[in-house]
Amino acid sequence: MRVTDHRYAAELDRFDLAVRMIRHEARTGTIRACTGLSEDRIRKIYGAYFKAAGATTVRRQRGKSPRRIAQFVSSAPRQLEATVLAGLFLLCHAGELGREGRLERVAGADRIALGQRLCQAFEAYRDLHPEPRLSFEWAWNLYQSLVDSRELYFATCALCGGHYVQDAYALDYRHCPFCEMKDQRPGARA
Repeated sequence: MRVTDHRYAAELDRFDLAVRMIRHEARTGTIRACTGLSEDRIRKIYGAYFKAAGATTVRRQRGKSPRRIAQFVSSAPRQLEATVLAGLFLLCHAGELGREGRLERVAGADRIALGQRLCQAFEAYRDLHPEPRLSFEWAWNLYQSLVDSRELYFATCALCGGHYVQDAYALDYRHCPFCEMKDQRPGARA
Protein backbone atom coordinates (compact mmCIF):
# COMPACT_ATOMS: atom_id res chain seq x y z
CA MET A 1 0.00 0.00 0.00
CA ARG A 2 1.33 3.40 -1.00
CA VAL A 3 -0.09 6.48 0.64
CA THR A 4 0.02 8.20 -2.71
CA ASP A 5 -2.54 5.79 -4.19
CA HIS A 6 -5.68 7.62 -5.24
CA ARG A 7 -8.00 5.17 -3.51
CA TYR A 8 -6.65 6.22 -0.10
CA ALA A 9 -6.96 9.96 -0.73
CA ALA A 10 -10.49 10.19 0.70
CA GLU A 11 -9.48 8.29 3.84
CA LEU A 12 -6.47 10.59 4.32
CA ASP A 13 -8.69 13.64 3.88
CA ARG A 14 -11.05 12.34 6.58
CA PHE A 15 -8.13 11.62 8.92
CA ASP A 16 -6.48 15.03 8.31
CA LEU A 17 -9.77 16.82 8.91
CA ALA A 18 -10.32 14.89 12.16
CA VAL A 19 -6.85 15.88 13.41
CA ARG A 20 -7.44 19.51 12.40
CA MET A 21 -10.78 19.58 14.22
CA ILE A 22 -9.33 17.93 17.33
CA ARG A 23 -6.74 20.73 17.42
CA HIS A 24 -9.68 23.17 17.49
CA GLU A 25 -11.15 21.18 20.41
CA ALA A 26 -14.23 20.12 18.46
CA ARG A 27 -16.53 17.62 20.12
CA THR A 28 -16.65 14.03 18.91
CA GLY A 29 -20.15 14.45 17.46
CA THR A 30 -19.09 17.47 15.43
CA ILE A 31 -16.04 15.65 14.06
CA ARG A 32 -18.18 12.63 13.23
CA ALA A 33 -20.70 14.84 11.38
CA CYS A 34 -17.94 16.31 9.18
CA THR A 35 -15.75 13.26 8.64
CA GLY A 36 -18.03 10.26 8.90
CA LEU A 37 -15.52 8.56 11.20
CA SER A 38 -16.86 6.52 14.10
CA GLU A 39 -16.70 7.89 17.63
CA ASP A 40 -14.29 5.11 18.58
CA ARG A 41 -11.96 5.99 15.72
CA ILE A 42 -11.99 9.68 16.68
CA ARG A 43 -11.14 8.82 20.29
CA LYS A 44 -8.30 6.60 19.10
CA ILE A 45 -6.90 9.39 16.92
CA TYR A 46 -6.98 11.72 19.91
CA GLY A 47 -5.37 9.11 22.15
CA ALA A 48 -2.61 8.27 19.68
CA TYR A 49 -1.74 11.72 18.35
CA PHE A 50 -2.56 14.09 21.18
CA LYS A 51 -2.93 12.40 24.55
CA ALA A 52 -0.03 9.95 24.15
CA ALA A 53 2.15 12.66 22.61
CA GLY A 54 1.67 14.82 25.71
CA ALA A 55 -0.20 17.59 23.91
CA THR A 56 -1.99 18.78 27.03
CA THR A 57 -3.04 22.05 25.40
CA VAL A 58 -5.72 20.23 23.41
CA ARG A 59 -8.70 19.44 25.61
CA ARG A 60 -11.62 17.20 24.70
CA GLN A 61 -15.02 18.75 25.21
CA ARG A 62 -17.73 16.42 26.47
CA GLY A 63 -21.44 16.46 25.89
CA LYS A 64 -23.57 17.86 23.14
CA SER A 65 -22.63 20.85 21.03
CA PRO A 66 -24.10 24.18 22.13
CA ARG A 67 -27.45 25.06 20.53
CA ARG A 68 -28.41 28.48 21.92
CA ILE A 69 -28.29 31.48 19.61
CA ALA A 70 -28.32 34.15 22.34
CA GLN A 71 -24.51 33.91 22.37
CA PHE A 72 -24.49 35.52 18.92
CA VAL A 73 -26.95 38.39 19.40
CA SER A 74 -26.97 39.28 23.12
CA SER A 75 -24.67 42.29 22.72
CA ALA A 76 -23.15 44.36 19.93
CA PRO A 77 -19.59 42.96 20.43
CA ARG A 78 -20.89 39.37 20.32
CA GLN A 79 -23.04 40.13 17.29
CA LEU A 80 -20.02 41.73 15.64
CA GLU A 81 -17.89 38.60 16.10
CA ALA A 82 -20.72 36.36 14.90
CA THR A 83 -21.12 38.56 11.82
CA VAL A 84 -17.40 38.42 11.08
CA LEU A 85 -17.37 34.64 11.42
CA ALA A 86 -20.50 34.27 9.26
CA GLY A 87 -18.88 36.50 6.64
CA LEU A 88 -15.84 34.23 6.71
CA PHE A 89 -18.15 31.27 6.05
CA LEU A 90 -19.12 33.06 2.85
CA LEU A 91 -15.52 33.93 1.91
CA CYS A 92 -14.36 30.34 2.50
CA HIS A 93 -17.27 28.98 0.43
CA ALA A 94 -18.86 27.12 3.33
CA GLY A 95 -22.11 28.75 2.26
CA GLU A 96 -23.71 31.10 -0.22
CA LEU A 97 -25.90 34.08 0.51
CA GLY A 98 -29.36 33.18 -0.70
CA ARG A 99 -32.67 34.95 -0.89
CA GLU A 100 -33.83 37.05 2.03
CA GLY A 101 -30.38 36.99 3.65
CA ARG A 102 -30.36 33.25 4.25
CA LEU A 103 -27.11 31.30 4.19
CA GLU A 104 -27.44 28.28 1.90
CA ARG A 105 -25.21 25.22 1.63
CA VAL A 106 -22.81 25.25 -1.29
CA ALA A 107 -24.13 22.95 -3.98
CA GLY A 108 -21.99 19.89 -4.58
CA ALA A 109 -19.81 20.25 -1.46
CA ASP A 110 -19.39 17.01 0.44
CA ARG A 111 -19.05 16.96 4.22
CA ILE A 112 -15.24 16.71 4.12
CA ALA A 113 -15.02 19.84 1.95
CA LEU A 114 -17.51 21.59 4.24
CA GLY A 115 -15.49 20.64 7.33
CA GLN A 116 -12.28 21.93 5.74
CA ARG A 117 -13.97 25.21 4.80
CA LEU A 118 -15.40 25.66 8.28
CA CYS A 119 -11.94 25.06 9.76
CA GLN A 120 -10.47 27.59 7.34
CA ALA A 121 -13.11 30.17 8.32
CA PHE A 122 -12.56 29.51 12.04
CA GLU A 123 -8.78 29.82 11.69
CA ALA A 124 -9.18 33.15 9.88
CA TYR A 125 -11.59 34.31 12.61
CA ARG A 126 -9.01 33.49 15.29
CA ASP A 127 -6.38 35.41 13.35
CA LEU A 128 -8.67 38.46 13.27
CA HIS A 129 -9.66 38.22 16.94
CA PRO A 130 -6.71 37.69 19.31
CA GLU A 131 -9.11 36.92 22.18
CA PRO A 132 -12.03 35.26 20.42
CA ARG A 133 -15.34 34.83 22.23
CA LEU A 134 -16.40 31.93 20.02
CA SER A 135 -14.89 28.46 20.10
CA PHE A 136 -15.03 26.02 17.21
CA GLU A 137 -18.15 24.47 18.72
CA TRP A 138 -19.84 27.87 18.80
CA ALA A 139 -18.76 28.39 15.19
CA TRP A 140 -20.38 25.05 14.32
CA ASN A 141 -23.55 26.17 16.14
CA LEU A 142 -23.50 29.48 14.25
CA TYR A 143 -23.25 27.65 10.94
CA GLN A 144 -26.07 25.26 11.89
CA SER A 145 -28.23 28.17 13.08
CA LEU A 146 -27.71 30.01 9.79
CA VAL A 147 -28.10 27.04 7.42
CA ASP A 148 -30.16 24.29 9.04
CA SER A 149 -32.42 25.68 11.76
CA ARG A 150 -32.55 29.14 10.12
CA GLU A 151 -32.83 30.83 13.50
CA LEU A 152 -30.30 33.39 12.29
CA TYR A 153 -30.03 35.27 9.01
CA PHE A 154 -28.17 38.18 7.43
CA ALA A 155 -30.14 41.40 7.97
CA THR A 156 -29.34 44.69 6.22
CA CYS A 157 -28.42 47.78 8.24
CA ALA A 158 -30.59 50.85 7.55
CA LEU A 159 -27.67 53.19 8.28
CA CYS A 160 -24.73 51.73 6.35
CA GLY A 161 -26.33 49.05 4.15
CA GLY A 162 -24.03 46.36 5.53
CA HIS A 163 -25.12 42.85 6.43
CA TYR A 164 -25.09 41.49 9.97
CA VAL A 165 -26.23 38.34 11.77
CA GLN A 166 -29.68 38.74 13.31
CA ASP A 167 -32.10 36.54 15.25
CA ALA A 168 -34.91 35.61 12.85
CA TYR A 169 -37.51 35.70 15.64
CA ALA A 170 -36.46 38.86 17.48
CA LEU A 171 -37.33 42.50 16.96
CA ASP A 172 -34.78 44.05 14.61
CA TYR A 173 -34.01 47.76 14.85
CA ARG A 174 -32.04 47.47 11.59
CA HIS A 175 -28.76 48.67 13.09
CA CYS A 176 -25.69 46.52 12.55
CA PRO A 177 -23.32 46.00 15.48
CA PHE A 178 -20.73 48.19 13.73
CA CYS A 179 -23.09 51.22 13.63
CA GLU A 180 -24.44 50.46 17.10
CA MET A 181 -20.96 50.42 18.63
CA LYS A 182 -20.02 53.56 16.71
CA ASP A 183 -23.13 55.36 18.05
CA GLN A 184 -22.27 54.35 21.64
CA ARG A 185 -18.80 55.90 21.54
CA PRO A 186 -18.27 59.07 23.58
CA GLY A 187 -18.68 62.06 21.28
CA ALA A 188 -20.74 60.09 18.73
CA ARG A 189 -23.77 61.69 17.12
CA ALA A 190 -26.74 62.24 19.37
